[in-house]
Amino acid sequence: MDCEYWGKPVPGFGDPEARVLIMGLAPGAHGSNRTGRPFTGDASGKFMYPVLQETGFANQPNATDCNDGLQLRDLYITAAVRCAPPDNKPLPSELANCAPFLDRELQGLENVKVIVALGRIGFDAYLNYLKRLGLLTSKQPYVFQHGARYQMPDGRTLLASYHPSNQNTQTGKLTRPMFVKIFKEAARIASA
Repeated sequence: MDCEYWGKPVPGFGDPEARVLIMGLAPGAHGSNRTGRPFTGDASGKFMYPVLQETGFANQPNATDCNDGLQLRDLYITAAVRCAPPDNKPLPSELANCAPFLDRELQGLENVKVIVALGRIGFDAYLNYLKRLGLLTSKQPYVFQHGARYQMPDGRTLLASYHPSNQNTQTGKLTRPMFVKIFKEAARIASA
């Protein structure tokens, strides 16, 4: 908390015409909170960006800072919460405070066909967005599990993935082949 960059909000990033959206949790405390760009300069990004390059969504496998030349193709990345939450677990009030920003961002991404939710919080954030729009009355039919796929009332497809955090990748809960499969499926659905 004594770092100059602590607590600064991080905006979404990517192609504004994207057909695929990644819905993350929140900025990493010493990654995107420090660099100002989602999944940049942290372990999650080191796992994710090579997969995005392999599946055609990124021009390079590395994301170190905002001036590293990274460009996303047909992909936009955002998060449920704009500032790094304590212990990486946002409070309901933090999610509620960030909801208007998320709503405006999602409404501006008119071409999105597929949402890849990284983790339960990202998954619930999209469901809650649909509830705020009045398109969803209950989240009960939508169960988070890696690889789950749902056709949503707004016509989009929701894909669920474990979050690429160290906690998941270092334990083998999320492997590179599992993650590649999710993004290959997202690309296939988006281009259909």
